[in-house]
Amino acid sequence: MELSFYLVQLLNAIQYGFLLFLVASGLTLLFGIMGIINLAHGSFYMIGAYLAYWLAGATGNLWLGILLGLPIALLVGYLVERFAISFLYKRDHLYQVLLTFALILIFNELQQILWGTDVHSVAIPALLAGSIPLTENQSYPIYRLFISAVCIVIAGGMSWVIQKTRLGMMIRAGASNREMVQSLGIDVNRLFALVFSLGVALAAFAGMLAAPVDSVYPGMGENVLIISFVVVVIGGTGSIKGAFIGAMLIGLVSTFGKVLLPEMASVMAYALMALILLWRPQGLFGRAH
Repeated sequence: MELSFYLVQLLNAIQYGFLLFLVASGLTLLFGIMGIINLAHGSFYMIGAYLAYWLAGATGNLWLGILLGLPIALLVGYLVERFAISFLYKRDHLYQVLLTFALILIFNELQQILWGTDVHSVAIPALLAGSIPLTENQSYPIYRLFISAVCIVIAGGMSWVIQKTRLGMMIRAGASNREMVQSLGIDVNRLFALVFSLGVALAAFAGMLAAPVDSVYPGMGENVLIISFVVVVIGGTGSIKGAFIGAMLIGLVSTFGKVLLPEMASVMAYALMALILLWRPQGLFGRAH
């Protein structure tokens, strides 16, 4: 195989890793800060993809669809947190697992009622529909590069918010000591609602960006959920940096595994997770307890 072929696979791995990071960073925010095991997180990815399909079809413009879809995703996240998740903060994780599994069933049923069971496609905007040449024989889709660029901006923005702003300080403090944050007079309920809605919006936005590349179909959130949990475990719960590194590792292993060892590709991500846990049971950037 030519070197340019591997360059294309490397770009695919990076793009896949960035999308995984968007989903997994929301997941690690919810679990690391709020202690919520959210099995429904993949459903929010699916909701984002279907919102992009529906709103882009209604308006004839994917950008407008995303612009209208993001507030809806934030609202869905807020309502789920206020009327379901918030009652379980002091309960055992088993209750969270049962509730969020029920949410998966509810969202899947609503999806089938609203949009049916067909596979749908979303058109790539004309501005990003072409390819750029990498070599004489290889080119690369502009839209995939656009996804990577957008995710880089979001990852940088999240890092800045977490590390440099007062909100980030409260989030980091909440991750370390929830009771201390409450004793300082910070409205933890409002902070948790904001964090949960942000996590939902990140997953939904990833689904919106992926819709033109991966199509939109029932149950698409379950596959993303499983591999996102693997990313969080590899990176360490509560670590945004860990989620980023974990997503990139899974992107590389999954993409090159399909090319070099296709018969083992489906298990390579889990094998990597097992190896890392043998070395660091708390994940690459997690804290040992």
